[in-house]
Amino acid sequence: MNSTPATATLSPTAKLPVSAVFITLNAAHQLEEALRSVQACDDIVVVDSGSTDGTPELAARYGARVFQQPWMGFGPQKQHAVEQAKHDWVLCLDADERVTPALQAQLLSLFNAGPANLPTTLAGFEMPRCNWFLGRPLRHGEGYPDYSKRLFHRQRARWSNDTVHEKVECNPGLHFQRIPGDLEHRSADSLESYLTKQNRYTSLQAQALAARGKWPSTAKLVLSPLLRFIKFYGVRGGFLDGWQGFVHITIGCFNSFVKYAKAREAIRKSWDSRDC
Repeated sequence: MNSTPATATLSPTAKLPVSAVFITLNAAHQLEEALRSVQACDDIVVVDSGSTDGTPELAARYGARVFQQPWMGFGPQKQHAVEQAKHDWVLCLDADERVTPALQAQLLSLFNAGPANLPTTLAGFEMPRCNWFLGRPLRHGEGYPDYSKRLFHRQRARWSNDTVHEKVECNPGLHFQRIPGDLEHRSADSLESYLTKQNRYTSLQAQALAARGKWPSTAKLVLSPLLRFIKFYGVRGGFLDGWQGFVHITIGCFNSFVKYAKAREAIRKSWDSRDC
């Protein structure tokens, strides 16, 4: 007698038993391609924080369940979105990210026998993320493989409470597994929009540093961007990504400097306010 338990497999037309989860704010110019890339998912959740450009209406047209939530910071906002999902397995994406055909094929293969057949010690999966910058995919430096934990079981992992540079944290004793298939990240429509976004991020990072009250040293201001450039442009081959790679890494180095400078500014202001 065959003692192997029978397992149901997905039919060619079946949806993935996964919820694709997005947070948005005025993302209509990017979200459509992202929504198209997750149509294989059985459930799509969009948590919006007050868009005025038609983002919620666009998401609804693609079958998403749309929720409104005032902005709480990246980590809390993403965790709130995860909690709205129908399925325990969630695929968390930003509006400027797309599931490539190779990654979709990998996901279909993983869930072919049903999510119940995945190991219970598995918190989730991390996949390589290919960053596109000014019309070019970055395959070296800090742009690739940029492994990202985006597919996880929400009872075994969750988003951190960080307002910026949030991360997925898994329960003790569990692990993430790496899978092939790129997640595509198209973050820079133009240098102007990219720099605007980076200015916002460095301000949030500086606020987090200032809240800890630790004064960034001069060595941090000087050496952090320098060492970052050596690591990503030289050691990790960023020079192979052409002028776009040089610009991308140089901006990242400048961001490192600005983050600490803004933190100093914020701490100094808090000291001055106490002295008044």
